[in-house]
Amino acid sequence: MIDEDVAADPGADRKPTKRQRQAAKIADAASGSMKAFVVKLVLMGLVDAIALYAVFILALQREWIVLGVIVAVTVFVNWIYFSRRRLPAKYLTPGIIFLSLFQVFVLLYTGYVAFTNYGTGHNGSKEQAVSSLMAASLERVPDSPTYQVTVVDQLGTLGLLVTDPNGDVQLGTMEQPLAEVDGAEIENGKAVAVDGWTTLSFGEVISRTDEITELAIPASDDPNDGALRTPDGSNGYLYTSNLEYDEAAGTMTDLSTGTVYTDIGTGAFVADDGQELRPGWQIVVGFDNFLRAVTDPRLAGPLVYVTLWTFAFALISVASTFFLGLFLAITFNDLRMRGRKAYRIAMILPYAIPSFLSALVWAGMMNQSFGFINQVLLGGASVPWLTDPFVAKISVLIVNLWLGFPYMFLVCLGALQSIPDDVQEAATVDGASSWNVFRLIKLPLLLVSVAPLLIASFAFNFNNFNVIYMLTNGGPRDTGAPIPVGFTDILISMVYKVAFTGQTRDYGLASAYSIIIFIVVAVISIIAFRRTKSLEEIN
Repeated sequence: MIDEDVAADPGADRKPTKRQRQAAKIADAASGSMKAFVVKLVLMGLVDAIALYAVFILALQREWIVLGVIVAVTVFVNWIYFSRRRLPAKYLTPGIIFLSLFQVFVLLYTGYVAFTNYGTGHNGSKEQAVSSLMAASLERVPDSPTYQVTVVDQLGTLGLLVTDPNGDVQLGTMEQPLAEVDGAEIENGKAVAVDGWTTLSFGEVISRTDEITELAIPASDDPNDGALRTPDGSNGYLYTSNLEYDEAAGTMTDLSTGTVYTDIGTGAFVADDGQELRPGWQIVVGFDNFLRAVTDPRLAGPLVYVTLWTFAFALISVASTFFLGLFLAITFNDLRMRGRKAYRIAMILPYAIPSFLSALVWAGMMNQSFGFINQVLLGGASVPWLTDPFVAKISVLIVNLWLGFPYMFLVCLGALQSIPDDVQEAATVDGASSWNVFRLIKLPLLLVSVAPLLIASFAFNFNNFNVIYMLTNGGPRDTGAPIPVGFTDILISMVYKVAFTGQTRDYGLASAYSIIIFIVVAVISIIAFRRTKSLEEIN
């Protein structure tokens, strides 16, 4: 019988290997010991508590898609970590979650924004835009009855608990119109508290007066019915808007002038003379942002010279840092030089200091009026290091050379030390000069390992936001450009200014520029990596 069982299952008498036993011990230690279980329980409790809080907030805001994703991820994580198996997944899950959150989601959202008109005046939905327009033109109804109000709070959201003249109790917020509530606590005929909400004290109402007076609680789902506002946190009055919204016709009418603004599909209400009501709302515009980025004559001029300067900045930065780093590496790799270790330490000091701090120090040293370079080194000269368009470019390249050469020095030093001495000695015996040894032997062997790093350095400098922003902030400003751009701006700093500076912020256009930059860098990198394959033949 035993032989038959063994024959039926050839692996029945096979002993587990040493690696299998170690894996089993690790799995048991990770999921079986009481100490590990308690630690895991505490950590997962924190994760679940944060997820539960997020679910509660999202439910109030009715963000059902995001809520569903959070619930699914939380359940999945609990299933993995409370399982006695799936050891690899326990280590991979945190990294995958953070990668998805901070990389994949950001990339996908940037791509989505690039196809919308998201920006100043187009931040929310159409319903939010209508509500904002109506609230901005509210005027108090002359014969409005007085409503007794109590200011309440729920997780940072202010609302008004309203008792109308008939004694009915309603509750509303800026986002939710007034709706009847049951079970409110009544004192002297006024609702003062309701379950799920915190009643603000008199001192809290005083400290938040500005927020409270800005509240405009819609009277109903129809924005034409007006809104309730309170000047003192105790009494409220009905306000109606000078604008009248017709949802069926898609129009907004100014009752004071009779002007009719129509939704023509551009994300805003537009009058016959082209005047728009702001704010508008966010819509999908397709490839309009990409077309506008390259065809709009107002944007084409700045885009051309910023792009040219970006390529020049990246190429010159890579070339200058590489050749300076290579020169220093050859110099300090010579055995005849004394104190090489001390010199090497001095050479990498700029690399040890955060780049944004170094750029700020250089900005102070290059100040035209009282900078160290002008006042001390140049004896009181007035060189416009950061204010002249051409000189500012030179300044940026100098500072970036200071920041970048230590990296190239370390890379080239390591690559030189990896070249076998017998190769160089054989070339010298054959009569090759020092220059020919370097040109025909050292440099080609050096490029085998350094070429991919040069490509990576080009991609880095192509998007080197820190040195531009901290040193010159892209200046000096090009006053003739329709967007806030300067003569030392590179593409990434121009994208930042389009998105986050100036009176008009265009996130859709900035996202389109970001995608264009990504495509340019990706194409150049792919071509460069393919060309570097020819260096592999040297080995």
